Amino acid sequence: MPLQIYSTLSRKKELFKPLVPGKVGMYVCGPTVYDKGHLGHARAAIALDLVRRYLLYKGFKVKYVMNYTDIDDKIINRAREMSITPEKLAESLIPIYREDYARLGVMKPSVAPKATEHVREMAALIKKLENNGHTYVLDDGVYFDISTWPEYGKLSRQDITQLRAGARVEVDEKKKHPQDFVLWKFKKPGEPSWKSPWGDGRPGWHIECSAMTMKHLGKTFDIHGGGQDLIFPHHEDELAQSECATGQPFAKYWMHNGFVTVDNEKMSKSLGNFFTIKDILAKYDASVVRYYLLSTHYRSPINFSDKLLDAAGSSLERINEFITNLQQYQGKAGKETANADTEKSAVAKRIVQAQKEFENGLDDDIETTVALAALFDLIRDANTLLAAKKLSGKDAKACLKFLKDIDRVLAVMAFKKEKKAPPEILKLVAQREEARKKKDWKEADRLRTAIVEKGYAVADTGEGPRVKKA
Repeated sequence: MPLQIYSTLSRKKELFKPLVPGKVGMYVCGPTVYDKGHLGHARAAIALDLVRRYLLYKGFKVKYVMNYTDIDDKIINRAREMSITPEKLAESLIPIYREDYARLGVMKPSVAPKATEHVREMAALIKKLENNGHTYVLDDGVYFDISTWPEYGKLSRQDITQLRAGARVEVDEKKKHPQDFVLWKFKKPGEPSWKSPWGDGRPGWHIECSAMTMKHLGKTFDIHGGGQDLIFPHHEDELAQSECATGQPFAKYWMHNGFVTVDNEKMSKSLGNFFTIKDILAKYDASVVRYYLLSTHYRSPINFSDKLLDAAGSSLERINEFITNLQQYQGKAGKETANADTEKSAVAKRIVQAQKEFENGLDDDIETTVALAALFDLIRDANTLLAAKKLSGKDAKACLKFLKDIDRVLAVMAFKKEKKAPPEILKLVAQREEARKKKDWKEADRLRTAIVEKGYAVADTGEGPRVKKA
């Protein structure tokens, strides 16, 4: 089936058809770098990385732009608390985000623009809005007048007459309408500033993304992504100012990932359940965290807890154990059964079916639950053949190829072969196997404990004991 994407703008799934055949322009709202990345950042980055990876898997060329907001009220306030400059604060945090995202398997953006590098483009965009009659000036800055654009509110589907000021909509009784938003803030003592036609100052938050998007993807592009918390006011304001400046559609598809809760509570520092990405990665392997965040559909809310992370770890371990079994089995092509040709044909057909089901799931608005179910169905069927020693080495190799193909999308699997255990461990394993043959279970347990204490684990399989690093 062709790829369909749910667009927040239309509130329905739409057939994905990029503006330029075979090429996709994708913009993702990156972090405001006033503090280290948290679980919400991780989910957004991983969800949209999955979309990018699947587009690449399907053969599209993708230009993926993810920005860093490095000038903002929060950055200025945090820098003041730390007695450093906003620039120094941002420069110290951006490498941490890059490191965290890399550990989570998030591909590097094609372009990673910073807001402070695009102030000239922001001023030029504000000038266009002024010339088109969409702005007015107050004593603290230049504002966008939402009454000049009747379509304001079409992304968030909110009745603007019912909206309250707040939620990063700046409250000011002098504004014509509570939802009018600042485009350019006039200079205040001790704050960074740039020159502009309206006086020295700095850009507002919303204009930053519009300017960076247009600079790197053009006036109209394919996919705009971010967390659901950005729909209003940030993306609503981006949409309004961009289309008012250019007279053209802004983004064709709007994708928003769901919220993260922690033990069914909203994540909050005041509740003591606020975790940075580094906090989580100190406790869990990055591939487990990524797998868990991919295991729920990207638009659905997801609950984060130790119990659920442990369950995700077990599921991923099952996949990786299957990979290890295949890697050890594929060299046994000479040990074919009498009906090997029939079995190979059946396995080949089963892989084709699994791949179709995997792709059908992701083609349906990136439905990872269906895609992962297809993977585990294949693992179940192949394990049955492995246990019966009816899987040929060639078929094991074909299964591995399929797994490597889909892991270009998932980026969670471990394909490195286990290093051979040292002689002293292999000797203990052999002694334990001998004790088991003699039914000396006490001695076998003692030897297992000795193996574990030396940092290794032993598993009993139909083909004999298997030892690996714990």
